[in-house]
Amino acid sequence: MYLRATQRKNRDGTVVRYVQLAHNRRVDGVTQAQVLLNLGREDQLDRDGLARLVTSINRYLGTADGAVADATQLVGDGLSVTGSRPVGAVHLLDGLWRALEIDTALRKVLGPRRFATDVERVLFALVANRAIDPMSKLSAGEWASHDVAIDGLESMDEDQAYRAMDLLVEADAQAEVQEAVFFAVANLLNLEVDLLFFDTTSTYFERDTEDSGDEAFRRYGHSKDHRDDLPQIVIGLAVTKEGIPVRVWCWPGNTSDQAILPGVKDDMRGWRLGRVITVVDRGFSSADNLAYLRRAGGHFIAGMRMRDGNPLVEQVLARQGRYQQVKENLRIKEVRLGADTDVRFVICHNPEQAERDRTQREDALTRLEAELERIKQARERDRKKTNATTRQKAEAAHTKAECALRDHPTLGRWLHQSPTGRLSLNRAKIKQEERLDGKYLIATSDPHLSAEDTALGYKNLLEAERGFRDLKSSLLLRPVFHRLEHRIRAHVLLCWLALLLVRLAERRAGMTWRRINTELSRVHAVTLTGSAGTAVHTTPLTTAQAAILRDCQVSAPTTVTALDPA
Repeated sequence: MYLRATQRKNRDGTVVRYVQLAHNRRVDGVTQAQVLLNLGREDQLDRDGLARLVTSINRYLGTADGAVADATQLVGDGLSVTGSRPVGAVHLLDGLWRALEIDTALRKVLGPRRFATDVERVLFALVANRAIDPMSKLSAGEWASHDVAIDGLESMDEDQAYRAMDLLVEADAQAEVQEAVFFAVANLLNLEVDLLFFDTTSTYFERDTEDSGDEAFRRYGHSKDHRDDLPQIVIGLAVTKEGIPVRVWCWPGNTSDQAILPGVKDDMRGWRLGRVITVVDRGFSSADNLAYLRRAGGHFIAGMRMRDGNPLVEQVLARQGRYQQVKENLRIKEVRLGADTDVRFVICHNPEQAERDRTQREDALTRLEAELERIKQARERDRKKTNATTRQKAEAAHTKAECALRDHPTLGRWLHQSPTGRLSLNRAKIKQEERLDGKYLIATSDPHLSAEDTALGYKNLLEAERGFRDLKSSLLLRPVFHRLEHRIRAHVLLCWLALLLVRLAERRAGMTWRRINTELSRVHAVTLTGSAGTAVHTTPLTTAQAAILRDCQVSAPTTVTALDPA
């Protein structure tokens, strides 16, 4: 393809030259020129327009000549700024979104149906909103239309957001979206999925009553946010040891942790991940759950309850042996209870935590002793009073103080109540707790996993807990502005996708998402208007901004992102 000039001679003898865009094609063995576009007379040619076309082509090809240093080259004179939107953080998230092929995965599971709006772009806008500036879906539509520049999405409204959410839940009915996204992420990042960490949390709703009916979703239950007075749902999260979220689940708010794990195990088995060791906390370590995790050749690493009087724990703690130093703040000791069992136990000891446990207990005991002594002295003083009614009122006050102390959520555990109702320190309990300072117990069924890897693998369960903290704080999982079950599930899915992008950005850039978001949000797409039209320019990147994009393996935004000739 090339530019060529042709000419013709007028009757008065003048010569007129015309410029054409043409390319050669071979017809019957003969090369012929085919005109693609007539650009007009050479003396009337818009040379500035051709220069802008050349710049645009170079920019598309990524050549250095495509960089535009002066906006007047594109929009002419009379230059003015008519708009500005942040683009840096959205550009990073969009680059990660496309690199992980989430757009492809969504289009695949959404099927061949055609929609009036680009559902994938709307879903990306909702996910980006959770990561950058979380708000309600109504406000998110306004945010995407006026407050940020999103490639491929000029604007969106609340109805489009809700429609996209409905389609997302419909497409993810059997976790097809999560499965497609996960395998795309696993292939790109070469994730190791031999260890999967699972934990649950709850999130409550600001309403007075729970849903009614057999299929009710928002129900009262054990709240991990200490809000038993509000209806809630239970959320489960599986992550890799790198902290990358794998899958998310939602259950009614009255679902018990002990009833969850079999379904989770079955769901993950359907993904055919091969050898998987599931890591769970103490809340899931019932005998039935652990047996279920071993089905079909699976294995587990599970924390064990040490303060519920389990005789198995006493047997493990009674075994003699040396501790092995793993890290500065971690010592481990492996224990086997017999040749007839293939479950191994690992006692972990953290000296720093042991010192904290001892200090907290001594502070609690000092407070208790002072309070018991105060009550004792006050009772002896009031017994000397001559008025019987006064003595009865004083004794009732002392009894009430003792009951409050006995029922205290943290101090009551150290007290023993005699048959006469008097309180004293439970010395046996104190001695028992001293043995457990800084210790926690882990069980594993994998015969090939060393004691060190078992302990370090269990410590990585903190990644799931960190995911929940970020969901509730940075991504504002709560408050949930929805009442329908499928919309609530869609909201949780959007937060899960946002967490996935945030974790990947943090892992690659080596800094917190808060810092990444703050730095890149200073990059703006500025709309410039002149006599020749309008152009959208991206502000130059600072060294820090360029380094973040480079570390995240996302190309820098182009200098000119849009051109609209007048």
